[in-house]
Amino acid sequence: MKESLPLYKALANALTQRIYEGDWAVGSYLPSEASLCKSFEASRHTLRHALQTLERDGLVLRRQGAPTQVISRRKVRRFTQSFNSPIDILSYPRNTYRQNIVQDFIELDKPLSEMIGSAVGSSWYHIGGIRKQRDSEEVIAWTDIYILPQFASLTSDPEHSQVMVFEQIEKKYGTRIDRAEVDVYSIGLPAHIAKRLELKVGDPCLVIVRRYFDNQDKLFEVTFTYHRHNKYTYKMEFKSDIGN
Repeated sequence: MKESLPLYKALANALTQRIYEGDWAVGSYLPSEASLCKSFEASRHTLRHALQTLERDGLVLRRQGAPTQVISRRKVRRFTQSFNSPIDILSYPRNTYRQNIVQDFIELDKPLSEMIGSAVGSSWYHIGGIRKQRDSEEVIAWTDIYILPQFASLTSDPEHSQVMVFEQIEKKYGTRIDRAEVDVYSIGLPAHIAKRLELKVGDPCLVIVRRYFDNQDKLFEVTFTYHRHNKYTYKMEFKSDIGN
């Protein structure tokens, strides 16, 4: 076992290699802790730390009072995605902009209350607009944005059509996102959205719903964006943690 590694990692590597080579078949049990400690000249503490590593890697199953069972010969591949800012979450290229068509104060009726996740009768400010490509003026999507009434004046800012609304709220009012929820689903276009996008009722569209909460877990913005089925692609990159 390599001296440059911590003892438990070296032992975990040795056990992993033995499992991979088939010394202990999937479904079988590892020798007792006492036997493994003797075989590898390791302390019980080091062995248990090593077994924790194997369990985390998806190779063994450990249960109190039962022998350690081999459940796989290969490590589970885990993938991670990193976000530096909420703007990385399903945002739009900077060569697009939003043209507001609707701006009004509303009180939520029951259907809107269920959609937004706020009480019936609560007050919100509604912004409805078309997102377009800057150069071609091609329509990409229709967006309904619901924000708390105290943020309504941001629509008069010169940068409003160019910047995501939550960015404006953070910059102008100091309300920062602590938590965000994103839902993605497909539907047939309802009549009022189909008209905005110049499409047929029932045409396929991708809906992305974003909900933003502050550090008091208070909902302060909800957006519903309806994308034309062939005009929006979102790409993610995931990195495997194997070898880290």
